[in-house]
Amino acid sequence: MTLIAGTTSALARDFTLEGYFTGRTSAVGWFSAINGVKRGFKVDLHGTWNGKTLTLVEDFVYDDGERDRKTWRFRKTGPGQYSGTREDVVGETQVTITGDTARFSYLVDLDSKAKKNRVRFHDTMKLQDDGTLVNTASVTKFGFPVAKTRVVFHRP
Repeated sequence: MTLIAGTTSALARDFTLEGYFTGRTSAVGWFSAINGVKRGFKVDLHGTWNGKTLTLVEDFVYDDGERDRKTWRFRKTGPGQYSGTREDVVGETQVTITGDTARFSYLVDLDSKAKKNRVRFHDTMKLQDDGTLVNTASVTKFGFPVAKTRVVFHRP
């Protein structure tokens, strides 16, 4: 698809969470903390849309072999607006999509049993012209940056 300066592609203009994540999606990513911890991972995602809520199951496999599963539930609250929950997220996140970009921020219990390591993710997801979705996030604790992450999503 050829783009002219000042225009957006139909794909970007029509970006929705349910449009992108319903069905199968895969991703690769990394997490890098200021203490030197770096972790790569792959994610297989399966999304289902019931007309109101996107349920997005994420199956993580980390470079060290550890596995984890998280499930997002994004309820559409208006055009380009969602309210999201996940088992390790404290409260809800509000997602806003403008054009090809989604933004949201949420508080996470990294040690959900002890509830002693809470950090805030500030995510920006940007849909690329080739259909790839790139999620970059800064991670803060008490307002100070402590880590960053990048995840690149691909549709089959």
